[in-house]
Amino acid sequence: MAFPDAQQLTDLLQPKLAERGLDVEDIKTTKAGKKSQVIIRIDGDKRPSSDVLEEVSNEISAFFDDKEAQGELNFGAGYTLEVSTPGVDLPLTAPRHWRRNRGRKVSFDLGDGKTQSARIGALNDAADAVILITASKKDVQARAERLENIARAVVEIEFAQPSEQELEAVRKTFEEAEN
Repeated sequence: MAFPDAQQLTDLLQPKLAERGLDVEDIKTTKAGKKSQVIIRIDGDKRPSSDVLEEVSNEISAFFDDKEAQGELNFGAGYTLEVSTPGVDLPLTAPRHWRRNRGRKVSFDLGDGKTQSARIGALNDAADAVILITASKKDVQARAERLENIARAVVEIEFAQPSEQELEAVRKTFEEAEN
């Protein structure tokens, strides 16, 4: 059996993690001689604590060991496993990423190569459009943008607190913000 790829591992792990309300966000595998490496990034609507990450890591390790014993997986001579949450550099590619980062500032590109910045507001009920909030010294503007139009987006690291007007816009429903 060949060394498992990221998609195979995602397909195996997602149902197990879904029981805990978690999602596989990213898996990287590196085949390297005696010690291969498997790095798994997980997240949920409630960000997993370090205790939960430790429990999940132990469960995944036992699960992989069992699958290897059954001949269903082969990591070679051995592997190291790292389980953590994604960093801010994980691109926002799914509606759940936008929902989980509501209120945070994001850099995005609408496919024109121009990077823009806005604060993430509410998703619509269909989870295919998001409110993007921009602020100037005088006012706050909110606009709806379809997720399919956003070519790339990542959360920005922010040190300043947003204004109260921005926070008010973030708290609005999609319909309230759109009007």
